[in-house]
Amino acid sequence: MASTSPLKASTSSVAAAISTEGLHKHYGNLEVLKGIDFRADDGEVISILGASGSGKSTFLRCLNLLELPSAGRIRILDEDVKLRPGRVNLRIADQRQIDRLRTQVAMVFQNFCLWSHMTVLDNLMEAPVHVQRRNRAEVRDEAEAILRRVGLLDRAKYYPAQLSGGQQQRAAIARALVMKPRVLLFDEPTSALDPELVGEVLKVMRDLAAEGRTMLVVTHEMAFARDVSSRVLFLEQGRIAAQGAPRDLFGGGMNERFDQFVSRFNEG
Repeated sequence: MASTSPLKASTSSVAAAISTEGLHKHYGNLEVLKGIDFRADDGEVISILGASGSGKSTFLRCLNLLELPSAGRIRILDEDVKLRPGRVNLRIADQRQIDRLRTQVAMVFQNFCLWSHMTVLDNLMEAPVHVQRRNRAEVRDEAEAILRRVGLLDRAKYYPAQLSGGQQQRAAIARALVMKPRVLLFDEPTSALDPELVGEVLKVMRDLAAEGRTMLVVTHEMAFARDVSSRVLFLEQGRIAAQGAPRDLFGGGMNERFDQFVSRFNEG
């Protein structure tokens, strides 16, 4: 079967929220990303699927420079990320630019990454107050409002160790939201959770998608990818093997390798 084009799916003249051109990533002799051309427009919810080792998390981490690409171009919110050649990978040319862009592109990690010595409320307030230099009282009000939205206001004074895994991940999402980001990146946000806790996190993510948030989600949650995403990206061996609307890809017959990938989850 013919694959969908690995090139940009959108021909919109509107500036992309995030785009890449020819993105490569090497770890020694191992090439993990092999020339990714990608575009996410404002308001898109893009689920990034693929088998383990396909490059999904590496790609996501390159988008906010937690991993430095080996070659290629990244553009965030209509701004070229300033990178310069390095011995193996590209290097950051303007750290202040990266720090500024990271306030607009928030990341939610698989393992929560909350500060264990801070309460939930303090976790939310730390970056807005000390990085964005926002008014503490205003940030506190906003943080409490967001905790109420994700069902954690009654846990504001708890420490992460006192929370369930699902509560910790909801706190991590709340911490990202209080930064008022333009783009949210999720790196397998439910994979570290017990099955009975997955639903509470996915509900928060579904609500964010319904608000028109721009979201890129590395996930194995097929129902979320099928029912919530505006577009699905399927990576295989460091390349975009297929992409398109969920109804087209999940309908079958569009890409043989994607059909095989999804069938493994259906059999489970």
